[in-house]
Order: sequence, then C-alpha cells, then structure tokens
Amino acid sequence: MTMIYKSEAGGRELLDHYRRVLDAWPVPAEHVRVPTREGETFVLVSGPRDAPPLVLLHGSGANASMWRGDVPTWSEHFRTYAVDLVGEPGLSAPSRPALGSGAVSLWLDDVLDGLGIPGAAFVGTSLGGWAALDHAVRRPERVTRLALMCPGGVGRQKVGWIFKSLLARPFRRDGLRESAMAVAGLDGERDRQALDDVVLTFTHFNPRREKLPVFPDQALRGLSMPVLVVVGGRDAMFDSRQTARRVRECVPRATVTLLPEVGHAIFGQAGPIAEFLRS
Repeated sequence: MTMIYKSEAGGRELLDHYRRVLDAWPVPAEHVRVPTREGETFVLVSGPRDAPPLVLLHGSGANASMWRGDVPTWSEHFRTYAVDLVGEPGLSAPSRPALGSGAVSLWLDDVLDGLGIPGAAFVGTSLGGWAALDHAVRRPERVTRLALMCPGGVGRQKVGWIFKSLLARPFRRDGLRESAMAVAGLDGERDRQALDDVVLTFTHFNPRREKLPVFPDQALRGLSMPVLVVVGGRDAMFDSRQTARRVRECVPRATVTLLPEVGHAIFGQAGPIAEFLRS
C-alpha cells in the first residue's frame, strides 16, 4: 500500500482538519463511499437530485475541500459530485494508479458506475484537470462538457513533479509557506486560508513525483465536447501559454481564457464556469 503520509500522526492531523472542513460545508451534502478497483472512493454530493451531474476533480495535494467556495454556485443548477482522488490527502483509498496507463480512467469508470451516472460534465484543476482530460480522451461518451483550470498534460511541466520545490526546502512551516506562495502563486494575505491548507498538507503529505503524461495533438483533436480552459499567465508549474496555444490549435470546440497576472492556483471562476456549463 502506498505510504502517502510522512507519519501516521501527521496523516491523522490532516484528515481531522479535513473532516472539520466537511462539517462546515456551505451547502447540504451527502457523504458517499463508492467501491472501485482502486479501493473505496469518497464523494461529496450536493445539489438537486434531478439536476444534471457535474463531477469535480481536485489537484495534487488536495481534496474535495478545494471546491467549498465554488459549490454554492454550481449546486444551484447541478448535482455536484466532488470526488477525492485516490492517493491524495482525502478520504479515498491511498492507492495510486499508474498515470498514462488507462488505470485512472478505469477508476473513474468505477466511480461513475457506482454513482449511477452514465455521463457528466467535468471540472478539473491541475492533476484533476489531467484526469478529466484523460477520461474525455478515453471515454468521450461519458464526458458532456469539460472545464479545466491549469490542467496538466498539455503545456510543458516546469517542475519534475507536483510541488517539487515545496519538498526542496527544509521541512519548516515558514519554508513551506514561502514555497507555496511561489509555486502556487498564492498571496500571503488574500489567500491566507488556502495557504494555510497547503502548508498543513505538505507538512504531512508525500505527493506523487512523476511527471504527468502529455496528450498528443491527435488525442486533443478527437475531443468533440465543448471545452473551457482557464490558465494563469504566471503559472510556475505548467507553461500556460503553450497550454493555451495547443488547446486553441487542436481542440475543435474550445474556449480559452488566459489570466495574465494569475499563478497556478486559480480562484473566482465559479461564475464563468457555471455560465459555460449551462450554455
């Protein structure tokens, strides 16, 4: 079994913090556990039961809590399914399916089947954006729309693995804080809550270290669903301009938004994404 935490005590501290966040979720939510080939997967479900399904896939070193600012908007018109990716610091199994092998898409098939969802719109960011895009390439019949924020697998990955510089510094919280601000583009005052979460996570969590596989042009050209891509011009992890260029050139029904002064962590897009999903 993958050892995803640096210590059992650290893992408990991190998950206790996550459970407190879930207890304060801003809208009514159901906690669902879905059996999959990679182990049990935790899904936080909100919104009207008869609304169109919307699957949310977070980034590396995160969990469903990253959507707490967006779900109030999206759950007005969608049945939202915030999935804890396996192998990440949430309530899903610690297994880490091999990237690029099709295993991640097979796991997502199990999640959708367990939830009784034939197909859905997807929102994903960073690693979650890569997973959503990978599933759209492999299972286009199950993805109706795709909204991606700073997705991996399109533009050049600037670091060898997710949050490498976080681990390059001594394991002191002040060093981690400086690295998080640099890598994710977080502001120490404006993004204090997100920054505190990142520091707590990487104090105790061992992230995946491999580079994300890059999707070839042919795979991107095969995407038939509407695709929205939002990238930050100051993204320290991925080459956002290359991402924007490749998406514009290769994806037939793409809308690309480049935010020139924004880093890897993108906030405040709930409204524009909702408009795209409902259009």
